[in-house]
Amino acid sequence: MTITGIDPLLAAVRGGLTVYDLARPLFVGMPQSPNHPAYWRTLPRRHGDRVRGDGGSAANDMLVMGTHVGTHIDALAHVSHDGLLHGGADAHLACREGGYPDHGVHTIEPMFRRGVLLDIPRLGRPCPGGYEITPADLELAESAQSTPVGPGDVVLIRSGWGRHFDDPDRTRYLGHDTGVPGIGEAGAYWLAERGVHAAGADTIAFERLGPGRGHSSLPAHRVLLVEAGIYLIETMALEELAAAGVHEFTFVLAPLPLHGATGSPVRPLAVVGGA
Repeated sequence: MTITGIDPLLAAVRGGLTVYDLARPLFVGMPQSPNHPAYWRTLPRRHGDRVRGDGGSAANDMLVMGTHVGTHIDALAHVSHDGLLHGGADAHLACREGGYPDHGVHTIEPMFRRGVLLDIPRLGRPCPGGYEITPADLELAESAQSTPVGPGDVVLIRSGWGRHFDDPDRTRYLGHDTGVPGIGEAGAYWLAERGVHAAGADTIAFERLGPGRGHSSLPAHRVLLVEAGIYLIETMALEELAAAGVHEFTFVLAPLPLHGATGSPVRPLAVVGGA
């Protein structure tokens, strides 16, 4: 039977897709920025604590966590500079009734966009702790992969540091003593000049952290969130995508509509045709 009038996107779905999960699992004790409330989950009710007359029972959970823990997106409300948010809004006046109604994460529309993975280690350039990924690195990845970055794209930058997320030493991924690789101010301007919609990375802070400096200076956050209005996605799982050699894909992400919040946990996906 031939069905007419099928939406082209639905036809693509029926034809088969491969979906790559780009989110880290959330678990108690996972590596995270020390600047945000830790993730904690408990079971207020377990099966058997209360049983209905028909024999049914239900369990439930309670979560306590910061909005910048695990794989998450930074809203424009997250960072100010010299007292100003993106667009020149006064950061103090922008906070009303305990939130940011004009810059909060609820203002981020669900993303269904072209995604590009710029895989820096694939170029033969290891990214040790504290390494700054330069515009030259980004351009070389663009060229080597034949994936030019364009306006409205979501660009994911793999440094390879994500391999430390599951290290038994939870401080390894944080990299306070060693530093963490990532772009700096120059790389942020490179992304901004290309008009990307959002940018992500496989590290907690997205950008380069110097050894022993922690989050004391975040110039890429200033450039992207405050100056350019570009969202940031942090603590991403990019190893499987890179191992599959997938550098261009449909990127899907939807933040929780937390009204006025500065960020949200997310579960981003990379989708390509073919089962």
